[in-house]
Order: sequence, then C-alpha cells, then structure tokens
Amino acid sequence: MSALAPRLLSGLTRPARGLIRVQRAPLHARPAREELSLGDKLIAMTTCFLCLLLPPGWILSHMDSYKKKE
Repeated sequence: MSALAPRLLSGLTRPARGLIRVQRAPLHARPAREELSLGDKLIAMTTCFLCLLLPPGWILSHMDSYKKKE
C-alpha cells in the first residue's frame, strides 16, 4: 500500500496540462411563436403568488400563535 501512495498522489502535484475547453450549446434568441394573452399572464402571476408568497405570509402573520406554548 505504501508503494502505491506516491504514484497515486503524483497526479495531485503535477501542473495542469493546459486549459479545459468546455463546449457550449448554441443559443439563439427569437420572438415567441405565440403571444400570451392577458388572461394567461394573469393566471400565471396569480399561481406564482399563491404558491410562493402566500404560505410564508401566513406563517409570518401567525407567528405569535406559533410562539405560544399550549
């Protein structure tokens, strides 16, 4: 085991062999295929409000009742 340790650790001390190239996916921005209607936008915003903001608001508004020990 001790004979293998220097060989395994040598990779950690050797300098990097050049820069790592990362391939990126081509991104192209273009207009939407269909324009969302006002009703669709209202439904989406209402859903986001109900799912993300309402539960924390409920907890914060009832914080005093949660602190009381029964």
